Order: sequence, then C-alpha cells, then structure tokens
Amino acid sequence: MTSASHWVLTFVCDDRPGIVHAVSGAVVTAGGNITESQQFSSDDTGRFFMRLQVETPTGRDEFETALAPVVAKYDMEHRIDVVGRPLRTLVLATTAAHCVNDLLFRQRAGQLSVDIPLVLSNHSNLAGLAEFYGVPFESMSVTDAQSKAAFEARVLAAVEDHDIELVVLARYMQILSPEFCATLAGRIINIHHSFLPGFKGANPYKQAHERGVKLIGATAHFVTTDLDEGPIIEQNVVRVDHTRTPEQLQAIGQDEESRTLTQAVKWFSEDRVLLDGVRTIIFR
Repeated sequence: MTSASHWVLTFVCDDRPGIVHAVSGAVVTAGGNITESQQFSSDDTGRFFMRLQVETPTGRDEFETALAPVVAKYDMEHRIDVVGRPLRTLVLATTAAHCVNDLLFRQRAGQLSVDIPLVLSNHSNLAGLAEFYGVPFESMSVTDAQSKAAFEARVLAAVEDHDIELVVLARYMQILSPEFCATLAGRIINIHHSFLPGFKGANPYKQAHERGVKLIGATAHFVTTDLDEGPIIEQNVVRVDHTRTPEQLQAIGQDEESRTLTQAVKWFSEDRVLLDGVRTIIFR
C-alpha cells in the first residue's frame, strides 16, 4: 500500500449504542484495516469521540462513500486526512526565541508534522533565527490599536494566502482582539507559564524567585476570547527549590514552555486533539 492509502479519521457525535460497530463495518466495506483505534464517551456532555488510523486500497472518495451512511445516521462531525501529512502552520513571535527555535528545529528534523511557510513577529529580533532554518520572516511593529489591527489583518491575509490550518503563538505577547480569536477558533494555540498564575507582567520568574516557588511549568491551550482561559491541550511542571536563581528559573521555565507547546502542536497536527466543550479530549 502507498502512504496515500493510510488515513486518519476522527468522529464526534452524541453517544449512542452501535457507533463502534457501525464505523468498523464501514471500514470493512471499504476493504480497510484498522491500525490504530481510540474512543471516549464523555459523561459530562454525552458526546462520543473516536480516532482511527486505517489502511485501505480505496481512494478518498470511495472511502467517504463507504462512511457516508454511518456519518448521516449518527449525525457525526468527522474528518479524514492522510496520516503524517504536514499541517500548514503559521508561527507568531515576539522577541523570545526558545519556542520558535524548537518548532523550526523539529520541523527541519522531521520530528513534527508541520509545514511552516512563514514566521510573523511584532519585532525583528528573530529574523536571523528564521533565516537559519530557511523560513521566511516578516515583522510589523505593534504600538497602538491601529498597528495592532494592521498586524492582525496581515495574519489573516497570511492564513488565506498560505492555506494555514494552525496558528501558533510561540510566546507572542500581544493580546488578540475578540474578533480575531473568533475567526480562528479551534485552530490557534498559545503557550502560558501556567504554574505562575499569581505573577503577571514581563518578568514572572523574578517574581517567582522572590516568592520562593516550588513548582514552575507551562500550559498549551487553545486561544479564545477569554484571555488565557481556552481549552487546555498539554501541561508540564518541574520542581524547583530555593537554590535556583531567577536566571535558572527562567531557563527551566523556557524549556518547559518549548516542550509543552511542541507537544501540543504535534498532537494537533496528528488529529489527536478533539474539543469537548471547554475541555479537550487527547488521544495520545
């Protein structure tokens, strides 16, 4: 079989008896072989979630035809894609390099199924980093409401021009407008130093050092109109103690931010992240 015949499928619908049997039967009808299968029934919302990887000799149209009766019967939201297809991803940055570097490195190393055609930033600091990885870079200063609106308009134009499927805020520090967030709902991910929630501003790790924190970490989440309250995709934490300097805490925190954001992007690119209201279902 060719790689084009290895499909990833996701299904979301109201939970009812017979769904798994019906989906499996449709796969058999298409001559398919299930190579990976995960499912979850949410007691909170009454919704059913399923992710499959299927090898089949049929083309996409034939496969869709085989699945159509099941999709209609259970009123499913569903998606079919080629396993491992790189996801068209736009990266937004400010001045911090760690998350951008990790994403670009893992793309080049083949460790992340993304295709990053552009890095957009409100500062020019990371132009050299993007150039090192051979990724186009643009910067636009954001200093007031008018320039912020212009930057968001440029982002939306890039989404259209490059057929972008995911936007990643790789420590992009500007607050986005509600209209912008609504336009990209479900396909924009942010990283936040979530285990320092009481420390706001430009230097949270210095504040953490002063308060003697024992845990620092990061949360990757979907961006919504509610600032830093979108559905959580991934979280990581590391224990620290009083011997750590502010600089060491920052370095540890940045490692966690990079690791957490990259993991969230990886899962999203592999169709492993499904929304269940205000939370996520992650099929690892």
